[in-house]
Amino acid sequence: MATATEPATLTHWIGGRSDPRPAERHHEVTESATGEVVARVPLAGPEVVDEAVTAATAAAREWGESSLATRTKVLFAFREQMHARRDELAKIVTREHGKVLADAAGEVQRGLEVVEFACGLGHLLKGEMSAQVSGGVDSYSLRQPLGVVAGITPFNFPVMVPMWMVPVALACGNAFVLKPSEQDPSASLLMAGMLAEAGLPDGVFSVVHGDRVAVDAILGHPGIAAVSFVGSTPIARHVYETGTAHGKRVQALGGAKNHAVVLPDADLDLAADALVSAGYGSAGQRCMAVSVAVCVGDVAEPLLAAVRERIAALRVGDGTEAGTDMGPLVSDRHRAKVAGLVDAGAGEGAELLVDGRGLEVAGHEGGHFLGPTLFDRVRPGMAVYDEEIFGPVLVVVRTESYDEALTLVNESPYGNGAAIFTNDGGAARAFEHDVSAGMVGINVPIPVPMAYHSFGGWKGSLFGDLHVHGPDGVRFYTRNKVVTRRWPDPSQRGVDLGFPTSR
Repeated sequence: MATATEPATLTHWIGGRSDPRPAERHHEVTESATGEVVARVPLAGPEVVDEAVTAATAAAREWGESSLATRTKVLFAFREQMHARRDELAKIVTREHGKVLADAAGEVQRGLEVVEFACGLGHLLKGEMSAQVSGGVDSYSLRQPLGVVAGITPFNFPVMVPMWMVPVALACGNAFVLKPSEQDPSASLLMAGMLAEAGLPDGVFSVVHGDRVAVDAILGHPGIAAVSFVGSTPIARHVYETGTAHGKRVQALGGAKNHAVVLPDADLDLAADALVSAGYGSAGQRCMAVSVAVCVGDVAEPLLAAVRERIAALRVGDGTEAGTDMGPLVSDRHRAKVAGLVDAGAGEGAELLVDGRGLEVAGHEGGHFLGPTLFDRVRPGMAVYDEEIFGPVLVVVRTESYDEALTLVNESPYGNGAAIFTNDGGAARAFEHDVSAGMVGINVPIPVPMAYHSFGGWKGSLFGDLHVHGPDGVRFYTRNKVVTRRWPDPSQRGVDLGFPTSR
């Protein structure tokens, strides 16, 4: 990617090849563990987006008419490419994002699972048929591609989130324009090359780098039929409102403030392991991270003791080094934002039990590090409770009862994920039915669905009707068409102005 002295210059990917055109604006990509600039990525204007869409439009016609066997062959070949180069992908993610290698490898694996799901397109795209709905009349449905679709993806999962979208959209016969995060864009270009090597026709997949200028060009482009987005709630709302105002189908997944309710009868070792793993994994930069532990009754003191014991044993450092549990944040700017929210929490009266702001990693003084941070006695209305921190900060709220805890969760404006830790089957069953969240964990802290289910939240965590990947992904990237068919029969001829009915 780069030498120690010369950052790499990345390119767009348009028409099946690298597009090294000069750009007026660039973004500097840093190695998160050192702060060193390792790449410069061009920021596209509307003209670059238009060229990508033009190439995609021409390619979409042929790809949409290709046989299911042809698409399957390409997707299986892409799956083999990703599997063979999964370690290379993971290293790129760790370098630019900061998450530890094992976590990056897990991200690649989850992306691979969506590719494998999409390889079953022969089954996924089957329509339905009802014979003899009326005399000599049959009715059946078809799922047809939209044409050119686009994805706008976040920095926290530069492999997995694009793979939530791309393989399903391609399987359905669409061409795809990807706008990855400018903070860690290199993985998207490696995957573009893999798709080309797998036999995907030129133009069917494009990568356009950029910031809000490129995003707004995508949202307003008349040649794009649908947009998928994952990111913060304010931007998700903007994407949804702008995209739908331009007549597009939009699924925009927003932010989260995931709660984990811990009942007094819970296995405290299991709960403590889960809270630390889900709160500090990937330095908290996950939309399914546990941000709030809701302690019911007298469970708070023993649970906090167990959590603090585990935090003390965590090793924070360079994600490429063996034995590292947690890496840095993605950028110095993001680190400053997280640290500012910790400042606010301490200033608002929350009890700061573990403070990660002063962490220094020897040999990586320029890295974007902030250690695990733990607050107790947090209340709604405090910034550390209300805002999506997206960093290694876990806050604890104390409640007297299960009902109070459930009300707290349901009053949150977010509804991405929620979990409960208990050995009471009745309480668990009540929680899964009553909680206002799209994904629920029972003694599972990060209830991310497998590829054959769909991922998505409720309330301010999702704008649009359909979740991403899985069955909802197939529905999103296709239009349903119902055909009613009758072959000529002399006995059924004649004018009839009545409303058609079955007979």
